[in-house]
Amino acid sequence: MKQHEADHIQMTVPAKPEYVGVVRLTVSGVANRLGFTYDDIEDMKIAVAEACTNVVNHAYQGKGMMNVSFYLYDNRIEIIIADRGQSFDVKGLRERLGPLDASMPVGDLKEGGLGLFLINTLMDKVEINDESGIVLMMTKYLQGDEVELNVDGVSSAQPEQ
Repeated sequence: MKQHEADHIQMTVPAKPEYVGVVRLTVSGVANRLGFTYDDIEDMKIAVAEACTNVVNHAYQGKGMMNVSFYLYDNRIEIIIADRGQSFDVKGLRERLGPLDASMPVGDLKEGGLGLFLINTLMDKVEINDESGIVLMMTKYLQGDEVELNVDGVSSAQPEQ
């Protein structure tokens, strides 16, 4: 069975603090459209803002572009943030990505490491490549079945008299 092609949204914005909010709003809108819960959307907004802020603070000091891509699947969203303004080949990129090692002591992480630690906590999967600049891919899975079960359980509970 052929895997469903993902919808792809790509944006390139100046690597300046005032554009971090634009990316956060985009994440919120896209994730809401896919049916993510409020809490998951808030987690994604924090993770994306943290990743974008790292680019703004460390990559260019406000002089350059930041590339943000969203890949929308039936069961997940993949968000890629790169500190280079050029487009990138996702298939080739996937081969070079590696997991973020969150087991490292926080003090051993690179500058901005606390941000990476936070991102890793908020997202389901985080991968990073730092060959030419930083490319961070964050994945959040849609937990639809879990939410449905919880909703049914709450609605069927009878209040005690």
